[in-house]
Amino acid sequence: MKKSILNFVTVIALSGGLLTSCSSDDNNTKTPTSTFVADAANFKGTIADGEVVLDASKTYKLTGAIKVENGATLTIPAGTTIEGTGGTASYIAIAQGGKINVNGTAAKPVIMTATVKEAGKWGGLVICGKAPINRVSGGASTATSEVAELTYGGTNSADNSGSIKYLRIEYAGAAFNSEKEFNGLSFFGVGSGTVVENVEAYHGADDGFEFFGGSVNTTNLISIGNEDDQFDWTEGWNGTNTNWYGKLDFGKGNRGIEADNFEFGYAFTPIANPTITNISLVGPGSTAAVANFAENQAIKLRRGTKGIITNVVLSAWATGIDVENDETIAFVGTSLKVSNVLFVTDVPAKTKGKKTAVAPATSGVSADVSAILTESATATGAGNGVLAPTWAAGWSVGF
Repeated sequence: MKKSILNFVTVIALSGGLLTSCSSDDNNTKTPTSTFVADAANFKGTIADGEVVLDASKTYKLTGAIKVENGATLTIPAGTTIEGTGGTASYIAIAQGGKINVNGTAAKPVIMTATVKEAGKWGGLVICGKAPINRVSGGASTATSEVAELTYGGTNSADNSGSIKYLRIEYAGAAFNSEKEFNGLSFFGVGSGTVVENVEAYHGADDGFEFFGGSVNTTNLISIGNEDDQFDWTEGWNGTNTNWYGKLDFGKGNRGIEADNFEFGYAFTPIANPTITNISLVGPGSTAAVANFAENQAIKLRRGTKGIITNVVLSAWATGIDVENDETIAFVGTSLKVSNVLFVTDVPAKTKGKKTAVAPATSGVSADVSAILTESATATGAGNGVLAPTWAAGWSVGF
């Protein structure tokens, strides 16, 4: 009898616990894990601990800088919109050890935009990781980011700064001088543990995407109408990439790709050596005004970079592939290749080469770099030649 009563009491207790649990879930009550409170009307400040999860039903007015510090996480659900209102003083920066999780979908991308729909109206997204850079040869160096003045670089190639999926960045960026630029999305020493898939940088005032060292990999990147280069890398970036689409637009811009090893150390290690498979780059036309398109080159490879680029579609550029500096030219045909290229139309110079100048005031001697190139009439680039790839449907703009 005592055993039966004990069992009955146990059942009642368990039932009560289950009811309490269900009630809690039904009310969506969650204990905050961060001391930071996100104010949608005045979204700025430092997230120093725990996880901050935004509310997709709100539009967040980015009035200043958001900084996510070591040990903290910013999570952005599908369909969330963040609007920069404070010019380049408004940006989102992830410090070493911090994380950002952008959980967009094709049907509901996360959109980071500006209240005023013009290039350069907010500062963009900056991520700083602990992966190697080469500002000091050997890869163990650290440096300070151009935006937010955060430390980046280190020795952890697999460093994880979070996950970014289905994100559109609009109207960001600015160029203050040759050493300080705001891009759409800047990767500073970001490691390969970070996920980057389906991201667009649209109509920014400087580069769309720039990689400052690190080893982050990417899939499905779109860069349209950014007023400098659509893609840029330096400081020894090594990443594996699939499906890139870039296009100049809005009457201003430079290169499709601008690629360096390191400006102040052409042979510094680790040497920049990314792979890019499937890429389309659409230019402004070979006779576009020099005042607006001063560097009319689809792919500029210089300052000692390596790289393997395969399945390429190029259209409407004065020059297709431009290789500069002795250290870069030395890799042509071996660890620097652009293979299976389709020139669709209006690319009068397929390749150009220039050796390092003897003195700053003298031009470098021309070099034959044609060995960098192999052509293919069946290349598809990002998937659909110069047209919008199927993987871009539903979440991107500007095609």
